[in-house]
Amino acid sequence: MRKLPPLNALKAFEAAARHISFTKAGEELNVTHGAISRQVSLLEDWLSTALFHRSASTLALTQAGRSYAAEVTSLLDRLSVVTSQVTEQAAPSTINVSAPPTFTMRWLIPRISGFQRKRPGVEVRLTTSIAPVHFQENHYDVAIRGALEPLSHCDCVAFMTETIVPVCHADIVAAGRLRTVEDLSRQTLIRYATEPYGWPVWLDAVGLSGLSGASTLHFEQMYFALQAAAEGLGVVLVPLFLVADDIAAGRLCAPFGLHGAMERRYYANTSPASAHNLLIAEFRDWLIEEGRSTERSIMAWAHESLTPSKDSDLPIGQG
Repeated sequence: MRKLPPLNALKAFEAAARHISFTKAGEELNVTHGAISRQVSLLEDWLSTALFHRSASTLALTQAGRSYAAEVTSLLDRLSVVTSQVTEQAAPSTINVSAPPTFTMRWLIPRISGFQRKRPGVEVRLTTSIAPVHFQENHYDVAIRGALEPLSHCDCVAFMTETIVPVCHADIVAAGRLRTVEDLSRQTLIRYATEPYGWPVWLDAVGLSGLSGASTLHFEQMYFALQAAAEGLGVVLVPLFLVADDIAAGRLCAPFGLHGAMERRYYANTSPASAHNLLIAEFRDWLIEEGRSTERSIMAWAHESLTPSKDSDLPIGQG
C-alpha cells in the first residue's frame, strides 16, 4: 500500500513553496494564511522534517523543502495534465444554445449545419426564449439575445448588427399605395410584443412623430407579425437580415430602403465560469464569422438596390 502524505497539506505546501508566502498561497487556494500555515506544519510533522525556515519577517525553504517542492510541483503538474486529458475525452460533445424564436427559425437553423460540418461530433441543442439570461437557473451554454448594450453579468460578444426597417408585401407597393412615408397613415401598422423599436420611435426618427396608421395589428411574437406582413395585412418593423431572402424573391418589400433604419446588436452571452471552454469559444467564433458574412451580404445587397438607375426608382424589392 502506498504511503502518501495528506493531499491538502501537500497542495498547501506546494503553493507556499512557489510563492514563498503563506498569504499568497492562501489567496491562490482561497483559504486563510493561518490555514496554509497549519497544513504546512501538518506535512512537516508527517515527514518529521522542517520544510521552511520561519522568522517574524521572512520565510525561506530549507534544503529539504527545496528538493521536495521541486518533485511535488512536477508531480502535481503531471497529474493536472492527465486529469485534463481524461476529462476532455469524457466530456459530452454537446452545446446548449438559447435564442429568440424568430431568429432561430429564420437565421440560426438555416446556418447551423455549417458549424456541424466543422465539428461533426458535436450535438447542438437549440431552445427558444427571449427571457432574461440566467445561467444558474437554466441549462444552456450560450444565450443569444438582441440588445442595445451588452449584459453586465455575462461575457458578451457582439456578433451581428441588426438593421430594422419597415417591411410589407410587395403588392402594396406595386399597387402604388405606399410611395412615401406619409402614406403609412393609410396602412395597417403591425406591432409585436418583442419588438426592439416601436412605430412611434421610427416615425419620430423620420420626422413624423404625429403620424399614425389607419389601424394597428398586435401580435405576441415577431414570427406572427412577419407572417401577417407576408399575407399583405400591413407594414411591420423587422430586422432586415431576417427577410432578405423574401425581399430578393419578391415576396416582401422594404418600401423606404434604409431611410430611418434603427440598429441594435445581437450578442452571444456566456457565463464567466465557461471562459476556458474551448467548444463554447469555437461556437462563439463561428457566430462571429456568420454574423459578419450576413452583414456584408445585406450591405452589398442594400447598396445595389439603393443605387439610382435610369430605368427604375422603385423601392427595395421592386427594382
